[in-house]
Amino acid sequence: MSGPLLARLGQLGRALLPRPCPGCGAQLGTQAGLCAACRAALRARVEHFSPLRPRPEAHLLTLGPYSGARRRAVRALKYAQVRELAGVLGSALAAGVPAEWAVQAVVPVPLHPSRQRERGFNQAELLARTLATGLGVPCVNALRRTQAGAQQARRRAAEREDLRGAFERGSAMLPPGAVLLVDDVFTTGQTGLACQEALLASGVQAVYMAVVAR
Repeated sequence: MSGPLLARLGQLGRALLPRPCPGCGAQLGTQAGLCAACRAALRARVEHFSPLRPRPEAHLLTLGPYSGARRRAVRALKYAQVRELAGVLGSALAAGVPAEWAVQAVVPVPLHPSRQRERGFNQAELLARTLATGLGVPCVNALRRTQAGAQQARRRAAEREDLRGAFERGSAMLPPGAVLLVDDVFTTGQTGLACQEALLASGVQAVYMAVVAR
């Protein structure tokens, strides 16, 4: 069956089956992922302050706070496996990546192999693939997670672990230049710091980060 025919069948199925928008609960109709109103509210913005930098500097791209439609969309992608959301959220992020960052590759934050087997996919990788397509650069699984640990988002702030050394550089080749690290949510910044450390230690020139919410 051809790609266009599959797309049309998918659109027909979406139109016939009542489905609520993960972001607001309205009916999706033929839309994939999020309704038109929730899509229109996705605005990428560059942040200058985070634990990833010792001083103010444009380096972190987000779609806003981890609340409302963004929180519900992330949870639907991550726990309800609504994978089509990765395309919507990733495209919104790709539209906001500054040209001056000169990103040469997109790198997803990896899950530990045991966690990925349990979930069946890595939501950061799905987002990263869409971002890479939008930027016209490769998506490279350049990192490995060596410590399983607990999910940071489900721990209280005082209990969140220090993840230094939890990631290491894999064997996948990266082009020279800056890379864009991608995850779904930025909480304390420990995950981003550990990944950034591993990338910089391997010779990457500059690391920026993109997340759906913070």
